[in-house]
Amino acid sequence: MDWGTELWDQYDIIEKHTQSGLELVEKYVKFVKERTEIEQNYAKQLRNLSKKYSLKRSGKDEPECRLSSYQSFLDILNEMNDYAGQRELIAENMMMSICIDLTKHLQELKQERKTYLMEAKKAQQSLESTYKQLDSSKKRFEREWREAERAAQYAEKTDQDINATKADVEKAKQQAHMRAHIAEECKNDYAAQLQKFNKEQNQFYFNDMPLIFNKLQDLDEKRVRKLAQGYILFSDTEKHVMPIIGKCLEGITKAGTNVNERNDSMVVIEQNKSGFERPGDLEFEDYSQGINRASSDSSLGTPKGPMELLGKNRSKNFWIFSKRSKPTVTEDFAHLPPEQRRKRLQQKLEEICKELQKEVDQSEALGKMKDVYEKNPQMGDPASLASQISQTSQNIERLRGELNKYETWLAEAGGRGDTLRYKAHTFNNNGAHDVHSPDGAHSDESTPDPSQAIYAEFDDDFEDEELTAPIGKCTAMYNFPGASEGTISMQEGEVLAVVEEDKGDGWTRVRRSNGDEGYIPTSYVTIALNK
Repeated sequence: MDWGTELWDQYDIIEKHTQSGLELVEKYVKFVKERTEIEQNYAKQLRNLSKKYSLKRSGKDEPECRLSSYQSFLDILNEMNDYAGQRELIAENMMMSICIDLTKHLQELKQERKTYLMEAKKAQQSLESTYKQLDSSKKRFEREWREAERAAQYAEKTDQDINATKADVEKAKQQAHMRAHIAEECKNDYAAQLQKFNKEQNQFYFNDMPLIFNKLQDLDEKRVRKLAQGYILFSDTEKHVMPIIGKCLEGITKAGTNVNERNDSMVVIEQNKSGFERPGDLEFEDYSQGINRASSDSSLGTPKGPMELLGKNRSKNFWIFSKRSKPTVTEDFAHLPPEQRRKRLQQKLEEICKELQKEVDQSEALGKMKDVYEKNPQMGDPASLASQISQTSQNIERLRGELNKYETWLAEAGGRGDTLRYKAHTFNNNGAHDVHSPDGAHSDESTPDPSQAIYAEFDDDFEDEELTAPIGKCTAMYNFPGASEGTISMQEGEVLAVVEEDKGDGWTRVRRSNGDEGYIPTSYVTIALNK
């Protein structure tokens, strides 16, 4: 069944129905847009919520951050942030696959419907024009036929009139004959117009309009199919991200199961254990005998070591719940209990070691760059590096002094700094431009050329160390001869593996596929690091 056959006389109904269908598509697009706005606002609120309760940078070093309950809470905030990203993805996909696609399809349907309706109106106007011609020819035939009848009656009356002359009779008969001829022509014209109209009317109702109505039916069914796909996408878009959302929720569940109350208790102990002994019993002082029993062997008290640790002040008792005044913070952390002091000193030493290693690496890089500049003046002026090399040397000396100082304090606190001391000696060996020992004494040994020492160590590193995993790739934009020691040659367009990023000295460490490694100017390549 089709519209052209069953609804051949329902043009207004079809026009109204197709218009209503297009309005439904517009309404659905608007509905989905509002849904995407809700998703975007929801995602934004979730992100703001996660950000609000996330620890600031200054708070990440707080003692509580080591507790599993705090870590799990941070994991939950991260999962919520990822969950918000999936809600944003839902909104984006709905906008792209439903709103934009349906809007484009809707415009095409509107234009197509407009074309079909114009064809229908054009066919109707053509039929109406033919009908007007038919009606005009019919009226003319009717008028001329009446005139011919009157002329025939007048001629017959004149012929029977005895008073009429022969000329009058002849004239009346000619007039009647002429009118009859005109009437006959009008009759033939009317018949021709009628035949033409009937043919066009048949074409209109059995061919033209059914074809147009069937096209409108196809258009409407196409609209319904597209709208149905939009309905399905409304669900599938969210189903597509459900696995990831499920992982976010599983992550939240995992964060809950990762909480370990016993370990948290151990962390609290580790962070806050003072190392003090519990205070002993107070001694009896017998004022009635005038004797200070404190020094007596029969004293009721116990050794007074803990009280001495608490300040040797007998006038004040050590109360657990008493409000303590905030101690003055000292550089050697002497204001802290013994256990906490050792931990803080060790932490400080680790920080200094990292900073010292960074400065030593910088020193090595500057030495390499200076040597390259000296051998290739077109690449730069070696004198321009003097201030940086001097500053780096001063930083290394300062950090070594701090390292020695904190190692001394750690030894006083009962800690061991052997590992750190070994690292300090390692730093000294790496610092080719430095001529001082870790404890500040001047070395009596002759100092070789700094650049040669650096490159010798550089080559030893390549021989002794295991191959470092590449962190990206780079493509050479220019040729580089690699004539200086420690550098590697490359040709324009050559692809190399990046082993070590530029540390601010303008050089990047790379490796060929055959295992050759060396430094190249960073400005000579385009770098793409692994994500």
